[in-house]
Amino acid sequence: MRLLVTRPQPDAERTAAALTRRGHQVAHAALLRVELVADAVLGSGPWSAMVITSPNALRALEAHPRRAALLGLPVFAVGRRTAAVARAAGFLDVTAAGGDVRELARCLREWARDDARRDPLLYLAGEDRSGDLAGALAADGRIVHTVVVYRAVKTDKFPPPVAAALAAGQIDGVLHFSRRSAEAYLDCARAAALLDQALAVTHYCLSAQIAEPLAAAGAKSIHIAARPDEAALLELIAVEG
Repeated sequence: MRLLVTRPQPDAERTAAALTRRGHQVAHAALLRVELVADAVLGSGPWSAMVITSPNALRALEAHPRRAALLGLPVFAVGRRTAAVARAAGFLDVTAAGGDVRELARCLREWARDDARRDPLLYLAGEDRSGDLAGALAADGRIVHTVVVYRAVKTDKFPPPVAAALAAGQIDGVLHFSRRSAEAYLDCARAAALLDQALAVTHYCLSAQIAEPLAAAGAKSIHIAARPDEAALLELIAVEG
């Protein structure tokens, strides 16, 4: 299949390589640009654990002056990929949740049943978030200190080779890893007067929430991964493609 990967670098390279190994032709269009907030003010603590929902949070920590002090904290990651990046970054006590904020909140509730763990959670987050972790835990009396350490900025147009491929009907499917990247895909398609062509391809989405703007715009061929992780999305393409 001729597939388009729209996620930011460096994750796009890894996904494209995995698809190429499976025999697909892959085009890139990084429709979001990640900006790290390397000097984010984390607060004084103490914290009972650190929470991360993207490897970008860990990239933002690489040069942060408080990084060494955080290495001893338990880390709760949204999924296996983010957990693996945390371990590679030197964190030793890392727990992977089920892949979305709902499962992450459930995991934290189970861990926090011990009343001694009442210090706030430090959540290193993106500026735009798909779920309300602090709100989900508020009913349990948990305090979540949210610090924005990265932001995803939308691009305003497709790279010329991608626009040409869409116009010529040379793309069979698009992978969508976030709602914002799906929205950026639609915005770029409208700007290039290619919305019909952009909607006509098959859309492979990490979750139903990500698929919503595509369905609302009129996309008819939408497939959703069984789990909100990259491995499940690749499995979906193997089955549906």
